[in-house]
Amino acid sequence: MTVPSNDRQTSESVTLFERLWSLAGMFLKLGSIGFGGPQAHIAMINNEAVVRRNWMTQQQFTEGLAVCQMLPGPASTQMGIYTGYIRAGQLGALVAGLCFIAPAFLIVVALSWGYFQFQGVPQIEALFLGISPIVTAIVLGFCWKLARKTLSTRAGWVISIVIFLLMWFANINVLILFLLAGAFGLYLYAPQKPNAAWLAPTLPTVWGTANNSNALQTLVSESFWGWERIAIFGLPLVWFFVKVGSLIFGGGLVIIPLIEFEVVDRLQWLTREEFINGVAIGQLSPGPVVLTAAFVGYKVSGFLGALAASVGVFFPSFAFIMLAMPFWLRLRENPWIQAFLKGVTPAVLGAIAAAAIPLAEASLTQDTIWKSVLAGCIGIAAMVALLRFKVATWQLIVAGAAIGLLVGWI
Repeated sequence: MTVPSNDRQTSESVTLFERLWSLAGMFLKLGSIGFGGPQAHIAMINNEAVVRRNWMTQQQFTEGLAVCQMLPGPASTQMGIYTGYIRAGQLGALVAGLCFIAPAFLIVVALSWGYFQFQGVPQIEALFLGISPIVTAIVLGFCWKLARKTLSTRAGWVISIVIFLLMWFANINVLILFLLAGAFGLYLYAPQKPNAAWLAPTLPTVWGTANNSNALQTLVSESFWGWERIAIFGLPLVWFFVKVGSLIFGGGLVIIPLIEFEVVDRLQWLTREEFINGVAIGQLSPGPVVLTAAFVGYKVSGFLGALAASVGVFFPSFAFIMLAMPFWLRLRENPWIQAFLKGVTPAVLGAIAAAAIPLAEASLTQDTIWKSVLAGCIGIAAMVALLRFKVATWQLIVAGAAIGLLVGWI
């Protein structure tokens, strides 16, 4: 196996097993302590791999980061996979990525088990009374930051608003909307104006998932492992989340509009309240928020369902880095790719904003007026803390949980 390394002597003097072992140790540690979101993860990887261990040059790291930010999927996870690839080839990429994901996956599964095991217990309901409005604030805060970064042109504003309106009023599949926005970006920004007719044949059959023959009430796994359901739901979960993982442009929170309308409204695998609480559990883990997929999978088919959903959502990231990294390094400067992404990025903003509305309704609609008012105040305070004081999202969720428990105790 050819090992892409910046240090020939190091590659020859350290065995493959030693390199894999050091990768596993480093990324298990980062996966366990990596609170603070993707930017914190990326900074930690840079400090460990470039500054402390000299596994790659800063230029290699920067080039890899540019590619990962261009690709769909969680950029911090892809940077972990890329670091493993540079250090120990394909095996290194696989070990680094799996070790980075594993701790957060186990945390999400444990929290999912606790949530569904004790769902309906007053203390749990009080806990999420404080957490739910904070999740809404995190999503809205992300929209604000993304808008400031991406909406610099009139075309960007138009794309974002149109996608928002189509998502909210027409409930059109988000994949179709992203493809249309990308085609519009090609029309506006590509060196030669393309003929949009090439897109038409793909529109009718873009998105297909399991049918909705299973009522919501039946989707409560009878065991922790979920053996009784995995034969039915395993493949649909993997396939659904492979498509989701292939479309996460602009950050992990893009997973919200990609799955909310499917798993809540169409397939009815989760209620709206369960979905927003699942996003909160994804935020509580030290890993990427796309591990909300594990929460969905656990609800559908226990531990095995969580594993199937996680395999699906992360598979594209592994495939993009392990199979095509040299290709992406050459392609990232392609003007057609850049034009397509210029159309998709504001569409992401519109889709997330549309998905935030039902989340806000679910978090603010409580059984009493004073609880609804309290939820609104918690959400506003969280927005201020997030945007003005740059408080970490996991710290806000812990604070919201404490407030909820205090209210429940009173």
